[in-house]
Amino acid sequence: MMDWTDRHCRAFHRTLTRHALLYTEMVTTKAVIHGDRERLLGYSEVEHPVALQLGGSEPAELAQCAKIAEDWGYDEVNLNCGCPSDRVQSGSFGACLMREPQLVADCMQAMIEATHLPATVKCRIGVDDQAARDSLFALVEACKKAGVTSFAVHARKAWLKGLSPKENRDVPPLDYDLVYELKRSYPELTIAINGGIGSLEAAQGHLQHVDGVMLGRVAYHEPALLGQVDRMFFGEGVDVGPFAALEAYRPYMAGQLAAGVPLTHMTRHMLGIMHGLPGARAFRRIMTVDSIAPGAGLEVMDRAVAAVREALAASEARREAYELKDAE
Repeated sequence: MMDWTDRHCRAFHRTLTRHALLYTEMVTTKAVIHGDRERLLGYSEVEHPVALQLGGSEPAELAQCAKIAEDWGYDEVNLNCGCPSDRVQSGSFGACLMREPQLVADCMQAMIEATHLPATVKCRIGVDDQAARDSLFALVEACKKAGVTSFAVHARKAWLKGLSPKENRDVPPLDYDLVYELKRSYPELTIAINGGIGSLEAAQGHLQHVDGVMLGRVAYHEPALLGQVDRMFFGEGVDVGPFAALEAYRPYMAGQLAAGVPLTHMTRHMLGIMHGLPGARAFRRIMTVDSIAPGAGLEVMDRAVAAVREALAASEARREAYELKDAE
């Protein structure tokens, strides 16, 4: 989710669910150590619980970053062993690490020793021509011996040769049964499943076999579904609708605008909130086009919301007219 789940995205998603664990974009260890930490690691207190996702393959660097994550108040630190992008391949981390289970274990042990935070792994089931079961189980077994107790498994291989990062999200076949088998083999571990899960109902089905479900693209493109998460999975609260979420996000937006953050940095993460509703296209157009104007502010969101309300009212009026006609 690089370039997607930034601080503004996470703050918005938190208006929809209080309990789901949010993850940062993957940040490389060298960027954390040498870069602008406020820009890279800064977040709003409303985001908790939030995990820092790291990319790296040097145990000492990852240990240093794990301690930094703790100092910054993150709730978890996660090592990404699943990202197939060109950037991670050139840096020999991400999905490349599936080929080196002992190195991953060494990295995780260093992180565990450096912090009191939960240190977790996100991985694929294998890469390229690896035997998926052998690859996945070797990684988990090595990391378990190093003290790791929680894994999020994207149930696809990553093909680092021949497929683009975009194709790697859809082309390699899913093998949910292998992740289920992993959980049966290691009942003491926390296993979350990821990949191709397009609805909360599908997530409920997976939870018959594993401990957690990680949602990526569907949560980003259709964020309104997150408004049902607390009720469906945590047994708490009532559903949060799109209008309520936008109203709850308003103070955050106002604060960021006052700090000089351009409106489009926030609105780009909100385009799917009206998915499936009358007026959704007008909402996206207004939020996309009008937010880039110099000095654009909350009035842009107000216009976009008004367009949806007007479309909903018109749709309701048509429905009532059809019902009246049928009654006649």
